[in-house]
Amino acid sequence: MSTFFAEKLKHTFSYQDFNQMVRELVAQGKTTGPVQSEAMLHYTELNLKRMTRLDKTAKLQPDLAEMLGALQRNYIWLVISEGWCGDAAQIIPILNAMAEASPKVSLRLILRDEHLDLMEQYLTNGARSIPVLICLDADSLEEIGFWGPRPLMPQKMVMDNKESHELSHDELVLELQKWYNKDKTLSIQQELLRCMEKWEADK
Repeated sequence: MSTFFAEKLKHTFSYQDFNQMVRELVAQGKTTGPVQSEAMLHYTELNLKRMTRLDKTAKLQPDLAEMLGALQRNYIWLVISEGWCGDAAQIIPILNAMAEASPKVSLRLILRDEHLDLMEQYLTNGARSIPVLICLDADSLEEIGFWGPRPLMPQKMVMDNKESHELSHDELVLELQKWYNKDKTLSIQQELLRCMEKWEADK
C-alpha cells in the first residue's frame, strides 16, 4: 500500500494550491470533476466564500492545540475532495489550521474523480462521499487510520434522510450548512482530537 500512496501523493495539492486551482476554474466558469453545470459552479463559488471565511474565523480549541503541539509521529493527511463539495468547504479549512499548528502534520489534497481507485477504498455505505481524511505515517506511507466524510451528527442527518426522503437534495444541503454554521467546527475538532489520540497510540 505504501507504493500506492507514494504514487497518489505525486498528484496532490497543498491547501493553498488547491484553493488557487479552484479559483482559476471558477474564473473560467468551471469546477472540478466531470460534471459541469450551473448548479455545481454555484456550489463551488459558495464554497470558496465559506473557506475564505473559515480561514479567518476558525479557532483551534485549547485541548486540540495542545495535542497538536505534543505529536510524536510525522503524519501526512491525504484528503480526498472536490471543489464543489459543501462538506469539504466546512471541514478542510480547519484541517489546514490544524496542519499549520503542527510541524508534524502535512496536509495534501487529491481530487476524487481523478482517482477513483483511491476513493473506492474509502466508501461510506457504498457511496463515494467526501471529504475523507486518510492519515499516513509520513516515513513509511502506511495507513494509520481515516476519518470522514463528515462529523457524526451531519452524517446521521444524511443517513436519516436517505431513509425518509423528507428533504430534497437542495433542502438537505441547506440544513447541513446551517448545522455547520451553528457548530463552528467544534465537532470536527473534537472528533479529530479523538482520532489523533488513537493514531498516536497506534505505534
